Amino acid sequence: MSEPSIFTRILTGDIPGEILLDTGRVFAIRDIDPQAPLHVLVIPKTEEYRDVTELAAGDPALLAEMVAAAKRIAEEHANGEYRLIFNNGASVAQSVFHVHAHVLGNLEENKLVGF
Repeated sequence: MSEPSIFTRILTGDIPGEILLDTGRVFAIRDIDPQAPLHVLVIPKTEEYRDVTELAAGDPALLAEMVAAAKRIAEEHANGEYRLIFNNGASVAQSVFHVHAHVLGNLEENKLVGF
């Protein structure tokens, strides 16, 4: 059996993290290396899925819950506007292989974050 992901360890309190939202199957935390004024990670509590492609195939309802959580975070912290990013593979900056979405908000007009 593999070690719990850093996200699971934050959820269980083994590692400190600011949990902004907990819906039962999904939780959200602030990113420790923010790339935007609002940079939150939305994460399913299960470690069953490594990336968004696996999640979409295995549990589309859970993916929909992640998107709804992202929208809720953006409504509370960024006037409802946000970018939602899933990195899918090491070569495109996925460093934790426990599916998660990056919610970015409060960006300057016409300024894109490069990742």
